[in-house]
Amino acid sequence: MFKLVELTTEDVLPIRHQVLWPNKPLDFSRVEGDDSGMHFGVMLSDTLICVGSFYQGLHSRYNETARLRKFATLPNYQGQGAGRFLLESVLPLLQQSGVKYFWCDARQGAMSFYQKFGMEPEGKCFFKADIPYFKMSVRL
Repeated sequence: MFKLVELTTEDVLPIRHQVLWPNKPLDFSRVEGDDSGMHFGVMLSDTLICVGSFYQGLHSRYNETARLRKFATLPNYQGQGAGRFLLESVLPLLQQSGVKYFWCDARQGAMSFYQKFGMEPEGKCFFKADIPYFKMSVRL
């Protein structure tokens, strides 16, 4: 059903933009480290429906740390398992590459999704463009 694919920054930008920040310019969806990040997507038939970008060792001097940023599923496909499939596919790859600590900034409304992967909130709620977030993490 779903197929994991490795992507480039340019491949993930349209979905990032459409899902996460549709009222901002496309370049708002770019982040520091995109050039060195690992970008993955979920294909359903010939359609890219979900993207996520992973940054190992960025903002940390340790390669044992990886961060998920700009994780997005097209609205018509949300709640159908694509995001779960992406994380279930990529987390073992990160673990094999030596990652022991995985984290992300999760929108408050998505916290229960990340908790299914053993991730727990760290610290207090913070805001990005008036949207509440929590840092969430898990030891792999």
